[in-house]
Amino acid sequence: MTVDNLERNLKQGKLNSIYLFYGEELYLLENAVKKIKKLFGELILGINYIQIDETNVNNIISDIETPAFGFDKKLIIIKNTGLLKKERKLNTKANDELQKKLADYIKENIEAIKESIVLVFIEEDISKCELAKVIEENGIACNFERLKPINIKKRLKAICNSYEVNVDEKTLDLLIETSGTNMQNLINEIRKLIEYTGKGGTIKKEAVEKLATKEFEARIFDLTDELGKKDIPKAMEILKELIYNKEPVQKILITLYNHFKKIYLTKLCMEKNRDIISVLKLKPNQTFLVSKYKRQAGYFKTNELRKILGELINLDKNYKSGLIDINIGLEAILCAYI
Repeated sequence: MTVDNLERNLKQGKLNSIYLFYGEELYLLENAVKKIKKLFGELILGINYIQIDETNVNNIISDIETPAFGFDKKLIIIKNTGLLKKERKLNTKANDELQKKLADYIKENIEAIKESIVLVFIEEDISKCELAKVIEENGIACNFERLKPINIKKRLKAICNSYEVNVDEKTLDLLIETSGTNMQNLINEIRKLIEYTGKGGTIKKEAVEKLATKEFEARIFDLTDELGKKDIPKAMEILKELIYNKEPVQKILITLYNHFKKIYLTKLCMEKNRDIISVLKLKPNQTFLVSKYKRQAGYFKTNELRKILGELINLDKNYKSGLIDINIGLEAILCAYI
């Protein structure tokens, strides 16, 4: 089931007996769990509300079978147990046996579960195991993957409308480019812009540029833009700002390497007329980055990109060997392009 259909069902008050939630968009996932809890009604931990994780997962069947004394139904949240993950922390025979035992139990007792239990399985990712198959056949499975920009803008626009604040498509595009595609971050940013703009006003591009918090990757794009324009002082300023904001220098180095690798691959794709999205393995919510990679690829010659990648690899090696300070090494690489 899609996220939109799930939200529509919950809004209509439809509560299923078994849910499986997984994916990267944690804000929407947690919001769905909150709606389920609200629909369920009064919750008393240990009586009609049970929380299960990897520390007490072995009790799951006994918790299902234990009556919710004084209540008609019991809500059980089974979160990050590892039972459904692609790579389980506890990849043991006992864990596999529990997975199969639970799958068989649900199949054999589905009618009883529907009468007295609401099960919500939550994992970061899942494998196509027997348990996942049984849950999908008897309940609702929903992948909370990162939303595409078009769906993000739809949600942000709805929030603006509820506060009677106007915003156009290009401004929302800029906000997504600036603050990323994480819904929690974007909702925080749009609410800040709504407060700044005021009822009846229109969120302007200038407000986004002035107030929106730039995500780490957006600052890497900015640094690369300045480097491509040969504005080394500005590139150095961004680097120092990242370090001042307590971004680990090793993370900056790795991200810069991965970023320039994508620019290099984009350059080759443009030269050989290859599909950039497939080569860079961009997710549906990342395709808007293609134009930015193409623009930045235009700043550099192919041999310059190879040289930068080589210098970043050597810096990583020499830093780990104690031959150079990583901060000085990064600054030296940037200054080489004056």
